[in-house]
Amino acid sequence: MQHTLEQTRLLSRREFSRESVLAMLAGVVITITGCGDDNPTAPSGGSGTDVTGVVSANHGHIATVTGAQITAAGAVSLNIMGQADHPHTVTLTAAQVQQIGSRQQVVVTSTTDAGHQHTVTFN
Repeated sequence: MQHTLEQTRLLSRREFSRESVLAMLAGVVITITGCGDDNPTAPSGGSGTDVTGVVSANHGHIATVTGAQITAAGAVSLNIMGQADHPHTVTLTAAQVQQIGSRQQVVVTSTTDAGHQHTVTFN
């Protein structure tokens, strides 16, 4: 399967973000709730000004608010499908996007898809 240039960039950015976030794990305290036994994604950090949230009971989902979305400071809906085989959506208000940009904790619940939902925590 060939990807478009934009899809390739998005995949590369996600991989970079994931690796960068894993490198920043020291000293972070996270409370996770949700379904399943899978491991959560790494906490906030991401590349540049992007902020990646922690997805509870994770099995491949990625929730990232981009620096551009934070700068725009408007409401956003994120598709957090990532590497999972099904999508979920997380909706953030403009106020929540601003809080995320200020590195304040924001906790939201995804849509219910494939019979379950996830809690996403942005720090």
